[in-house]
Amino acid sequence: MTAGPLLMAEAAAQGARILPVDSEHSAIFQALVGEDIAAVERIVLTASGGALRDWPLERLQTATVKDALAHPNWAMGQRITIDSASMFNKALEVIETREYFGVAPNQIEVIIHPESIIHSMVGYRDGAIMAHLGAADMRHAIGYALNWPDRAALPVARLDFAALGQLTFRAPDERRYPALRLAREVMQTGGQAGAAFNAAKEIALDHFIGGAIGFADMAGLVEETLAVLSRGSGLQIAPTCLEDVARMDADARHVAGRLVARLTGAA
Repeated sequence: MTAGPLLMAEAAAQGARILPVDSEHSAIFQALVGEDIAAVERIVLTASGGALRDWPLERLQTATVKDALAHPNWAMGQRITIDSASMFNKALEVIETREYFGVAPNQIEVIIHPESIIHSMVGYRDGAIMAHLGAADMRHAIGYALNWPDRAALPVARLDFAALGQLTFRAPDERRYPALRLAREVMQTGGQAGAAFNAAKEIALDHFIGGAIGFADMAGLVEETLAVLSRGSGLQIAPTCLEDVARMDADARHVAGRLVARLTGAA
């Protein structure tokens, strides 16, 4: 998402196909096999909601790194697990969905699905919805990409629907997950906003892990960084090369670092 248009243009120029290995984008990719992208009405990304999904809003600022790492479904690394709790991972995936599949931002939805069994869905103009289901195991998506276009036998759990009993869904509360709103704003801005968003998120995450800022401060820091950069840094100008992306990344990290220093009184 930091250089999506550049990457996709280079792949097209070289006649290369980029295969997704994230579970959500792999699910979308598989649901599109044999279909015309022009027939797609909507793409629905599912999200577990992360470790803090049932916490009262007023408690989020007190969440610790340990709290955010207690993911109910997935075994992931520290950074991505915290990003799941803040939904910054899903915000990035929304932007990536637009870049990779070439759909309009208003065609992309996010739904909380606590069981993490449906990994994403594609809705078509005839009302049909194709969903990819599987255990919460990244070997599904990685194995599919490694063996594509074939399907190899994979050592993953097979779903027992009777044991599952039910699959549940709920709309995400953007007061709890402001990163989703920021993702839409990034797509509306275009240019290099995605690179700035990602860089600012990384700085915010670093300082939450380090104890300098609270959990709920991360989204505010990212939003303020984007606001600062929108005032004259070329944020809205599309990158022409990777050097442009690297410069925006560095600018965003510098601005976010300054803002953290101000927030913590270290400036």
